[in-house]
Amino acid sequence: MKCISVYTNNFELFSDIYEQVLEAPPQENEDIVVEGVTVSGSGDVPLQYIDRMRAKPEVVVMREKERNIMILQHGNVFEICLPSEEEEAV
Repeated sequence: MKCISVYTNNFELFSDIYEQVLEAPPQENEDIVVEGVTVSGSGDVPLQYIDRMRAKPEVVVMREKERNIMILQHGNVFEICLPSEEEEAV
């Protein structure tokens, strides 16, 4: 899964910029600023990473079923995990 890190702990602000981030996501290892929030292209993460994070009590897991997007929130970061082209085809 492709991962995008959004560096804020403010859920309301994250919600405000979420669609904007998805429309123009940063490339891998690229940082962009959206409404004052740093957004980074974190590259690909294995599905095991999501399973490990999901098991931690300090991690909030949200899922957008329609687009098969997982959102992990922990500390001061939201991680948007998007399916890769291969995963979408399955």
